[in-house]
Amino acid sequence: MSKEKIEQNVYRHGKVLIQEKGYISPIDLLIKMDRVTPKQVNDWRLKKIPNIESVTVGNLSKINHTLKTLQKFAKEQNLKPSMTIYKSWGKGPKKTLQFSKKGNAYIEEVYSTHYVGVKPK
Repeated sequence: MSKEKIEQNVYRHGKVLIQEKGYISPIDLLIKMDRVTPKQVNDWRLKKIPNIESVTVGNLSKINHTLKTLQKFAKEQNLKPSMTIYKSWGKGPKKTLQFSKKGNAYIEEVYSTHYVGVKPK
């Protein structure tokens, strides 16, 4: 998929997610773009998959471009960034989930930032 196509998809799906949920999360966007399946996300949340990048369709450069385009879209739409902590589901102790293969702090922060629609006053 070309960078232009990725950008078009981010903007199209981003608008839909804002209407449906009132916010956009990178995970929801990747599901909408068919880069991960809901089952894969569920398995990751249940600690069956070590990180979401290991099952994401597309190379890391394209995923990175998707996330950067999401940030650009959110800024243009005046969406408020909101850090979200992703904890595992299921039995046993809850652990913080890892998005990236290497656990890079910056990448983890980008994946865990949701963008929330700001209601007019």
